[in-house]
Amino acid sequence: MNANIGVWAIPIIIFIIIISGLLKDVPLFDVFIKGAKEGLESTLLIAPSLIGLIVAVSMLKASGALDIFTSFISPLANKIGLPPEIVPLAILRPISGSGSIALLDNLFRVYGPDSQVGKIASIIMGATETTFYTAAVYLGSIGIKNSRHTIASALTADFTTIIVAIVIVKFLNVYAF
Repeated sequence: MNANIGVWAIPIIIFIIIISGLLKDVPLFDVFIKGAKEGLESTLLIAPSLIGLIVAVSMLKASGALDIFTSFISPLANKIGLPPEIVPLAILRPISGSGSIALLDNLFRVYGPDSQVGKIASIIMGATETTFYTAAVYLGSIGIKNSRHTIASALTADFTTIIVAIVIVKFLNVYAF
């Protein structure tokens, strides 16, 4: 029974929207076309930002800069208790969702999802955001060029999440329930 709910959810929602529109005498096709046009315009507005971000991430990975930065920052990571294996994930997560998922998958294969590395990585993936991608999409879609404190605030939240992930996993390892 529950498996059928997912199959029928979207058609039922579409049906309700159509019936509501007809009852309220809304010109459904015209409204649909207007919405599709606005969606396409938004896509065109954010495309340059997204293309630039994708190129930058690809260059960062291919050039080896990520590995160099990881080795540079690893001593600091060790001091705060972050396993060095997670440093590439912590660096890449604010930049690329798909790149960080690939790193997470590799961490799970090597260390396991229930290891300390796997648990910290899981919290980081679940509680942080692809900051630069999100900023490019949302700010680019409404034409904001000066993000002021948006990026700094988001990166501070991401860093705080990493620290909290370390503390939570260490707490759970000491006080296993």
